[in-house]
Amino acid sequence: MRLRPIDLADPVERAALVDFMSSEPFPLHAGGTPTRDEVTARIERCEYSTHDQATYWVEDHASGRIGIARLQDLSDDTPMFDLRLGQRHRGRRLGTAALRALTDLVFSTCPQAHRFEGVTRADNLPMRRAFLRVGFVQEAHYRQGWPQQDDTMHDAVGYAVLRQDWETGTTTPVPRDEGQVP
Repeated sequence: MRLRPIDLADPVERAALVDFMSSEPFPLHAGGTPTRDEVTARIERCEYSTHDQATYWVEDHASGRIGIARLQDLSDDTPMFDLRLGQRHRGRRLGTAALRALTDLVFSTCPQAHRFEGVTRADNLPMRRAFLRVGFVQEAHYRQGWPQQDDTMHDAVGYAVLRQDWETGTTTPVPRDEGQVP
């Protein structure tokens, strides 16, 4: 799995990003599939590339370009990400490989990063399995915390991996909340 920075100064790269984002269905992502105009406006507002965020093509050795990954809050101690795979590449564990590559990238290039975090809809079981395979731990459950374009609300879950766990290959469990009634 390879992550290649998207060069938004290159018109061909910009057009490819607009095409990918506006032509793929993203039913489990907030906002669904944006229009070409929405993606273009996001590019112009620098939502894909600033000093604090970066966007990459996700490329598989066998399948070529399979999606995009956006890293956000890169100057923070807890960067976050958005991962979107093309529909025909889903269900093949490529999301797991992409998440592993993103985790390696964050911890090997962001020395201030102590944790790496992601949030997904609770019903996005493939992404939840990818989190667990890469060593992330579920830390949060947000009841009706994920709005969709049709105004429905879904539960969301938050996962994170600690740098120390990434370095050692271990998983630090979330401590039990002692104030919680069993």
